Amino acid sequence: MKNIYLTMLLALLVQFTFAQNTLKGRITNQEDQTPLEQVSIYFPQLEKGTVTNADGFFEINNLPSGKFKIVISYIGFQTYSQTVELLEPSTQLSLELMSSAIEMEEVIVSTPFHKLQRENVMKVDRTSIKDLKSAGAINLSEGITAIPGVESVSTGVGIGKPVIRGLSSNRVLTYTQGIRLENQQFGDEHGLGISDAGIESVEVIKGPASLLYGSDALGGVLYLNPEKFANSNDVEGDINLNYFTNTEGLNGNGGFKASSEKLKFLVRFGGSSHVDYKTGNNERVTNSRFNEKDLKTGLAYQLTNFKTELRYNYNNSEMGIPEEIGEQSIERSAIEPFQDITSHILSSKSNIYFNNSSLQAILGFTRNDRKEFEDHEHGAEGNIEGEEHEEGEAPALDMKLETFSYNLQYNLAKIGAVETIIGLQGMNQNNSNFGEEVLIPDATTNDIGLLATSHIHLNKSDIQLGVRYDKRTIDSDENGLVGDQNYIEAVDRNFNSFNIAAGYKVDVSENFITRLNIASGFRAPNLAELTSNGAHEGTNRYEIGNADLNNERNVQTDLSLEFKNEHFEFYVNGFFNSISDYIYLEPNGTAIDGNAVYLYQQQDANLFGGEAGLHYHPHPLDWLHMESNFSTVTGQLKNDGNLPLIPANNWANTLRFEFSKINKDFNNGYGFLTLKSYFAQNKISDFETTTDGYSLLNLGFGATVTISNQPIDFKLSANNVLDKEYISHLSRLKSDGISNIGRNINLGISVPL
Repeated sequence: MKNIYLTMLLALLVQFTFAQNTLKGRITNQEDQTPLEQVSIYFPQLEKGTVTNADGFFEINNLPSGKFKIVISYIGFQTYSQTVELLEPSTQLSLELMSSAIEMEEVIVSTPFHKLQRENVMKVDRTSIKDLKSAGAINLSEGITAIPGVESVSTGVGIGKPVIRGLSSNRVLTYTQGIRLENQQFGDEHGLGISDAGIESVEVIKGPASLLYGSDALGGVLYLNPEKFANSNDVEGDINLNYFTNTEGLNGNGGFKASSEKLKFLVRFGGSSHVDYKTGNNERVTNSRFNEKDLKTGLAYQLTNFKTELRYNYNNSEMGIPEEIGEQSIERSAIEPFQDITSHILSSKSNIYFNNSSLQAILGFTRNDRKEFEDHEHGAEGNIEGEEHEEGEAPALDMKLETFSYNLQYNLAKIGAVETIIGLQGMNQNNSNFGEEVLIPDATTNDIGLLATSHIHLNKSDIQLGVRYDKRTIDSDENGLVGDQNYIEAVDRNFNSFNIAAGYKVDVSENFITRLNIASGFRAPNLAELTSNGAHEGTNRYEIGNADLNNERNVQTDLSLEFKNEHFEFYVNGFFNSISDYIYLEPNGTAIDGNAVYLYQQQDANLFGGEAGLHYHPHPLDWLHMESNFSTVTGQLKNDGNLPLIPANNWANTLRFEFSKINKDFNNGYGFLTLKSYFAQNKISDFETTTDGYSLLNLGFGATVTISNQPIDFKLSANNVLDKEYISHLSRLKSDGISNIGRNINLGISVPL
């Protein structure tokens, strides 16, 4: 037995004593062989990279032996992606990049094999936070609506949650720092709950992603990539400030990061404060104000064959719950009713690299403290007037949600043309109540899932296959006394699901790609759907759960066609999503304490639609971009009724200008003009009203200026330039006749240190 232990120890030590490898090379312009400076050279799997110097040279040290994907990218040039084999102490790689008017590609992190989008079998949309912010978005929830097929259910401007192809809440899973974000997302008035400060990019998987992420990914995944650590032996810092005229909003953050060859550190502080927003009718929506404080920090340690990192995010938000247009105020402190939400997100990611295989372990802990303070004062006719919150007053609703999650994945050595990943995922979650009211009871949820997925590379096509098994248990406590109106019975339920996914990508020609994906998904009913018995603040409804609900199960088929050359891009994506036992709310015609009673029901449903778009650079006017995209989705119950909260069809047209290509004095200069039109939404559920169509005009520009050798990025944008008065179909204030935000001008500066 002792000899066996000794053999295992020696085998483990061998993995960490591989020779350290170095990759060197030079990147030049294919047209004139001039060196290219600041070209990004990056190993996605190793999460390690560098940039070229003024002479185009680069060097990356302390690399493990084996075969790894490398991505070389630079603005204005085609992105290079290839597998390199590191066997010798020093490997040479020199390239000539071809110029291209099409934007450079990035690595998709939310899919298991970390490939460029054109290499993925599954279609994934990716957008940088910088691009979203340049469009003048107040927060992350608003910003992601620029992605075709993605919208947001909003409560004013402070509270929003993503909608992907008509599905939201617990049907869309949000990932941050590589772990699932759990923050009682079942509630319509419960927002995304994360700041865009310290987030580098957003990836959206549209459709069932249960194979990769388990329950709650039935409708898709919003994957938030945190900012990277600095390159080895580099120090960076920046300060970012924004002002929004409509809400007199102040938003700022500052960050610092430094890295040696082995140790890396980063920290970022941020915050924002907004008063009540103004509609296009120049009226402020009472208590739509919100404030936020945010801290993100990380520490990483990297050896040749081992890498580990620890990240932490603290976020506190105070958000008013608007219900009327009343007192016109520019106060920043919320009045009742309002939410005070504190989130702690702690994650650990470790990687061990063997010869052509690797092991990754991601552990996460999140704590969400949600407090809701109700209003106590009412007018003579029952209209809520709201009152200032008294210091020390106890919240009516006080819920604490603690979630421990784990994700272990082993990337097997590539066998011929086949890459394979096997994994084990799960979580333990506890919900506790400390307030005078109980909306959902104390409960424990446990998940465990096993998965395997393979990517098969053929000559001009790729196949991806996967299989997964999940089990979820929900055990809740009894609350109240039997016979009382607010009594909640104990629930002890088990849910199981077996899911598969298959995809096929074909390079029909050098410029034309088609993808076909078929995937099943599932979602276990959440605590609110099983056990609710109470009024939801701000929703004007009394919800009663159904302890006998079954799993939601779905099968979605996606077909995408994409054409791309140097100056023109075109795509069309179509989907059909069939959901069994879809869970939805339906009024029963009664009321409790003035709130309409809604019951949870189940029925089969179908959603179908898609997105189409084009991107054109008229040659030789490479500085001019013409972009257009159209999104549509229809949601129907089996009895021919319509699903609620289905986004209206919309069409966005943008003219974008790159001034730096006209005159180099306009460093990073850009401008845009966008007209986004929403069509009338007449396909509504039984308790919704129709919504008129409207169009919004947005514009903006920005550039980098140098003052006393200090570069400063500035941007100026204006949304809803014509101050249009409109109501979005996905606004929760629609039932009260309250319009969305009017004209909003954003001025922002960013100073690299």
